[in-house]
Amino acid sequence: MQQVASVFAKQPGQNRDKGFCPIHSVIALKISILHFCFGIAVRENVKKMLSAKNKRDKALSEILSYTYPHLHTGACWYISFYAFDPSLEKMRRKRIKINSVGTAAEKRRYASQVCHRIASQLETGWNPWIEAVADYCYKQFADVLAHYRNHITKLLSDGVLRQSTIHGYMCSARIMEKWNEAQPSRIKYVYQFDRSFCVRFLDYVYLERGNSPATRNNTLAFLRSFSTFLVQHLYLKEKPTEGLQNISKGTKPKERTVIDATDMKRLHDWLQVNNRPFLLVCYFLHYMLIRPREIAKLRLRDICVAKQTVYIDAAISKNKKSAFVTIPAPILELMVELEYFDAPSSFYIFSTGFRPGPKPSSERAYRHFWNNVIVPALKFPKEYKFYSLKDSGITGMLRSGLDALSVKEQARHSSLEITDCYIPQGVRDSNPALQNYKGIL
Repeated sequence: MQQVASVFAKQPGQNRDKGFCPIHSVIALKISILHFCFGIAVRENVKKMLSAKNKRDKALSEILSYTYPHLHTGACWYISFYAFDPSLEKMRRKRIKINSVGTAAEKRRYASQVCHRIASQLETGWNPWIEAVADYCYKQFADVLAHYRNHITKLLSDGVLRQSTIHGYMCSARIMEKWNEAQPSRIKYVYQFDRSFCVRFLDYVYLERGNSPATRNNTLAFLRSFSTFLVQHLYLKEKPTEGLQNISKGTKPKERTVIDATDMKRLHDWLQVNNRPFLLVCYFLHYMLIRPREIAKLRLRDICVAKQTVYIDAAISKNKKSAFVTIPAPILELMVELEYFDAPSSFYIFSTGFRPGPKPSSERAYRHFWNNVIVPALKFPKEYKFYSLKDSGITGMLRSGLDALSVKEQARHSSLEITDCYIPQGVRDSNPALQNYKGIL
């Protein structure tokens, strides 16, 4: 437009200048107008061409929704591939670092497996940006198990899980690790922990090892806990244990039974001579009906000698409720004889050697001493368990004429029905108080 305007901007006197020609001016004006119009057309055509190219690229990206993964080596080893990201409307690169995977040969083997698996998933329509599957699924199985162990250990220290629960989970994890290592096609990466693996491991526990239904159910409880951990920490998308059921325990009676009065006397006499501190442990279970796990957590400061009570705090109680339990006089007398109250009040009542100490004992220590020392020494039948002392205590209290409500409160049961369940059906002998009873009829 400047060229056009310049033609008409001539002063009147310029028409008489030498060399000026009106025809030339018209031609110049036409040429300027053509240049201006052609420039606009060219710019519009370029815009249309770029827009068309962008549309073609977008369409091509949607058609070619992924590229196959391949390995990159060097200072950083990683697997990369492209997949179409709908939110960005373009192809986007996905990288999976594998520097932590052992030697170069191990990295190549690992990369080969991962590339094959990702390629299969891409071919079936999987998209990492839509489903947001975490890279953690490619972590080594051993490393993930170590993470799980640290996690449940922290839950124990925070009081979320019980010691017995953690012990069971740790044992199951150890058995699973050993079994997996012995398999011809053992799993190495966490994505291989699937339903098939869980079913085969449960069959190993129940069929090959010959464990009881209860042990098999406990193993399934561990697998469920581990599966929940894997999903919550983004190692897996779904729980492999979904749909797996416990084996019904049916109506099989307990193998544990109450201890005969004669055998109770033998137990007392043997412990009186050989291990009086453990006799005190037995008193806590038999007369005070305190659970082994709770016994292990009691401190001397929990005992009130004047009131003859021991305080069971909610933090160590099975039902998470605080309560006071009556201490019979013979128990306090034995504690005085053994000089338990000479120790600091902060000490646990039963530590090393079942004597007061700064560290608590484990409830397993009680069962271990019972099974490995007392049972062989007194030739007790297998039905005599350490916990049978509590069953015998409840039965003896009820047989002595003590009312059921008092027994329920001492045992801290939620109902009388639970108190009654602690009396095994097989030992409900005739009541001596009724053998010679004669009523008014």
